[in-house]
Amino acid sequence: METKAAVLREVGEDWKIESVELADPVPGEVQVRLVASGMCHSDHHLRTGASPAPLPIVGGHEGSGVITKVGAGVTGLAEGDHVVTAFIPACGTCRPCSSGMQNLCDEGARLLTGQAIADDGFRVTANGEPVGQMCLLGTFSPYITVHQASIVKIEKDIPLEAAALLGCGVATGWGSATIAGGTKVGDTVVVVGCGGVGINGVQGAAAAGARHVVAVDPVGFKRDKALELGATHAFASMEEALEPVRELTWGTMADVTVVTVGELEGDMIQPAMNLTAKGGQVVVTGMGHFEDVAVTLSLFELTLLQKRLQGAIFGGTGPRTQIPALLNEYRSGALKLDELVTTTYKLEEINQGYADMLSGKNLRGLIRYTDADY
Repeated sequence: METKAAVLREVGEDWKIESVELADPVPGEVQVRLVASGMCHSDHHLRTGASPAPLPIVGGHEGSGVITKVGAGVTGLAEGDHVVTAFIPACGTCRPCSSGMQNLCDEGARLLTGQAIADDGFRVTANGEPVGQMCLLGTFSPYITVHQASIVKIEKDIPLEAAALLGCGVATGWGSATIAGGTKVGDTVVVVGCGGVGINGVQGAAAAGARHVVAVDPVGFKRDKALELGATHAFASMEEALEPVRELTWGTMADVTVVTVGELEGDMIQPAMNLTAKGGQVVVTGMGHFEDVAVTLSLFELTLLQKRLQGAIFGGTGPRTQIPALLNEYRSGALKLDELVTTTYKLEEINQGYADMLSGKNLRGLIRYTDADY
């Protein structure tokens, strides 16, 4: 079928809306008519070259919609099902999946190749030229053909626009505080960076019973939203937060510090460690440039104060467990989804949406597909 998509052709360029050909599902795949797609900072990393990917590529990895076609051999999914895309596929059979670590599924090695799980081919072409799909999804297009490992079925009582955010930002942020971070009742948690991922670290820490949830972000709008969604305190920088956290905790410092900045730099690690208690943990969720290996870290302190530095992808848990669990949090009122969407855009407005994100105007921008897109 012919459809349209936001395609990146060269590093440093804007997204271009193009007409593309989308193939039907092969065995193991489904086709989805999307309702919405979140606009995550990770897609911007493709534009800057911080994340390597063969170009051209269709952006987008955070979406929701309704299955329209089902390939042979697909199990547990049918036409008409409501689904959320998962930027980490979960095959269910590789060693990580079998060990309860679906967020580290071996199929994740393909995420930035754009090549389909089923046959190493491409489902999107433009004038006969193969076009990759970001995280094997490419949700900056109203239709996608993807592997069943990248799809999570949800119940139909959940508004699909809200559900779109579960595929990346919400699950990643919430899990970074609650699962990778292990926040407990009474803990002090610092969340550094309160955009589309970090704001959900704030929500997760509050829901887990943290006594103090300290939001750190240079943008006043984001600090204000963090205070609305569960933070007890907010500061513009880690340096500004240091003494107040010391006072709040009687010198103990934070049990968990979650770093969810949009663009991670190596010199951010030691200030995060400074905010963290002896025996505490820094969870690093934000993404840096793939070539950047320089990190500022006191090895003396790391050993003597027994602090932990933990990476996290998808919040430290699998999409097939986390997404349904978060839907229950949403139903109970503990998780706010609708309040995360600052602005909705048409697909053709994608570059304005990213300009708004970079200028600090949005918690999460959302592309809403309309009848004109199908």
